[in-house]
Amino acid sequence: MGNRDFEDLDIQDSQRINFDFKGYLFKALSLWKLVLFSVGLALLIAYFINVRQENIYRLDSLITVDNDQNPFFTANTSISFNWGGVSGKVGSILTEIKTRTHNEFVIDSLEYYKQYLKQGKYHLIDVYKNTPFNVQLDKTKPQILGKALGIRILDSNKYELYYEFENVRALGQIYESKETVNIVLTPGVFSKIYASGETVNTPFFNGKINIEANASINKEEAFFVKFLDFDRVVEQYRNAIQIGPYSRESSSVLKLSLIGKNKLKIVDFLNTTSAILSRTELERKNLYATNTIKFIDSSLGTVNDNLKSVTDEMNDFRKLNKVFNVEEEITQISEQLKGYDQEKLVEESKLNYLNSLESYLKNKTDYTKIAAPTSVGIEEANILSGVSRIIALSAQRRNLEYSTKEGSILFEDLDRQIDTEKDVLLEAIDVTKNTIGIQLNTINRKIANLEAKLIDLPEDQQEYLKIQRKLDLSREAYDIYQAKRGEAAIVKAANVSDITVIDEAKDIGNAPIGPNKSLNYMMALMIGFFSPMFLIFVVYLLDNTIHGSDEVEKMSSIPILGLIGKYRYKNNLVAYEKPKSAVAESFRAIRSSLQFIFKNKNQDEDKAKTLMITSSVSGEGKTFTSINVATVYALSGKKTILLGLDLRKPKIFDDFNITNEKGVVNYLIEESSIEEITVNTHVENLDLITSGPIPPNPSELLMGDKLKELINELKSNYDIIILDTPPLGLVTDALELVQYADATLFMVRLDYTKKGMLQLVNTKYKTGELKNVSFVLNFYKHKNNHNYGYGYGYGYGYGYGVYGNAYHEKDNVSILEKIKIFFRRF
Repeated sequence: MGNRDFEDLDIQDSQRINFDFKGYLFKALSLWKLVLFSVGLALLIAYFINVRQENIYRLDSLITVDNDQNPFFTANTSISFNWGGVSGKVGSILTEIKTRTHNEFVIDSLEYYKQYLKQGKYHLIDVYKNTPFNVQLDKTKPQILGKALGIRILDSNKYELYYEFENVRALGQIYESKETVNIVLTPGVFSKIYASGETVNTPFFNGKINIEANASINKEEAFFVKFLDFDRVVEQYRNAIQIGPYSRESSSVLKLSLIGKNKLKIVDFLNTTSAILSRTELERKNLYATNTIKFIDSSLGTVNDNLKSVTDEMNDFRKLNKVFNVEEEITQISEQLKGYDQEKLVEESKLNYLNSLESYLKNKTDYTKIAAPTSVGIEEANILSGVSRIIALSAQRRNLEYSTKEGSILFEDLDRQIDTEKDVLLEAIDVTKNTIGIQLNTINRKIANLEAKLIDLPEDQQEYLKIQRKLDLSREAYDIYQAKRGEAAIVKAANVSDITVIDEAKDIGNAPIGPNKSLNYMMALMIGFFSPMFLIFVVYLLDNTIHGSDEVEKMSSIPILGLIGKYRYKNNLVAYEKPKSAVAESFRAIRSSLQFIFKNKNQDEDKAKTLMITSSVSGEGKTFTSINVATVYALSGKKTILLGLDLRKPKIFDDFNITNEKGVVNYLIEESSIEEITVNTHVENLDLITSGPIPPNPSELLMGDKLKELINELKSNYDIIILDTPPLGLVTDALELVQYADATLFMVRLDYTKKGMLQLVNTKYKTGELKNVSFVLNFYKHKNNHNYGYGYGYGYGYGYGVYGNAYHEKDNVSILEKIKIFFRRF
């Protein structure tokens, strides 16, 4: 073999490792029915999913967060409150609306743990606010969870309550305490008629069912009521509600949105959420004013008691002493003392407030109960801003507790901010206390100077002036606290929530946003197409068998001599008994092609030709081909002998109705002569030598000189010698017989022979162990080739009749087979 042949083999080996996309494409095309079926099935599943899914809707509402406003905050109002500004409230609201506490309020007020259902075409559908009755629960008693209790309205005053229980126990919930309990049931069908509004007390339902007046009643229509676990419903809506800024330009306008299957439920939930949010925000604002009023009330009580005591003291003094006419100078001094006493009272009130605030900050952790500093006249900016900030941070932390676990980094950050604000506020308190102390010392000195001027007065007059000063001071203090309490009460009463609904949620015929039916169909189309394509890809990738002549050409440079179609017949004598069949014609084509091979060897035409037929493994058609090639040579007038050299698994004797008692083995062990082992068959010009009994050492027998003598003897008596050998891929016997063969046919059965076997043949061919070898493809079908229409001039596809139906014999085909062939064309 030349260098060019070796190069071709190397090329074929290198090509073999590349993925054959064309082959994969044709493989997929050959299985188009599977792909079409898969796509159709996927689209059908998508259709049933689409018609069974309920529509999904999304509705929105808009709220705005305003600045702290109160119609009674004017320049003349001495008490003012600060709640942290708009940005602080927006962050608080964004957090609060996702808290469990807020959503519990909403669910509890709407009773969404109670479902009204009606049987739809495919499943139960939610008919919230569209039932001819309403259910009024006794929340102190348990209701069964997760069971759809049937309700059938019989008339305007009667209904039937029914359900079939399978188990003895079930889970129930008491909605007042939200406690889950086990309830005991009686298995079987429960059915009982009740009057509208009648109290029902059963283990599984406790409450009343009220039939709506003027309700449209259909006795055949069944409704259902299902009770759900309160905590799960709250969690469901807490995760579903969405809130965020409406636009970047206006961060104080927030958009609430919710997705669900019932638009009426979505509307009620969004509007109730806004209402509860507004109410909660107003309560939080009023908390500051309430704390201030409580502080003033406590101080007012003390001042009131003091006023009563001083009034009683003055009355007692007047009873015991005469009324004095105080001189004008003394009166002026007394008025000055009164003024200083009032200043002292104000400063002492501030000092008392700061002492209380300092103690509160050091000993408490909840800073939301601090009274307004302006309630005692403190106007220092550091104190006012510090108190407002620490209250806002404390409120934010309290809201965060409902939605975040303790130990979160969010708490750590807030606590650091609170501690910083507290430290700054305590420093501001110390500075302010020192300032007030200085002012009090100044006032006390002024009072002492004025009191010294009165020391020359008689004792009773001094006592009178002293009591009068105390009385005037108590009255003034009482009037101040009363005025401030009135202001605080007016501010609280006039408070409005900073949250305003500017666009309520409303059902205006919103189109559903889901399910996305087009997407479902698209996904089904993709899955239906790519799933079988992927399966075909995996099978194709893992497939190690040969399916077409083009694969053989790619993997090996060894020529293909002929193609044999699949043919069902009772024995292997097709070429003899069915000479006009396509398969018989295939063997005649192989015979013609062999003539060219024998001529290329420059052999004498009169000299006997030896043909070896082998394969990789058993079952590839080696014996079938041996018998029919021998037959077509014999029918052409060539004296032919078929020599069975497959000593391990002999087969050729059955088709000729002879035994395998004597054969080649008997000759090789010198037990019989050639004449004794040669059998004349019923086919003219065809003789047969079977393999004979299976020997213990077949390889050794084939390597002996006796076989060479046998071949030489046969060459002198026959024109064609056909050697039926063992499979090349299983044993080495066939390689021992190559030396006797003028040509070798290697059988490749499509959809059966492994690709690795061709690599074996290539190796043997490359090393020279196999010579003059050609492939014969068995079980060939024209559609097995990826390149449709490509073939060989000497190849004849089974069933398609290359020469036309008139030339070949027509086999008797059943009606069922004809129908199958008809559909295969599509």
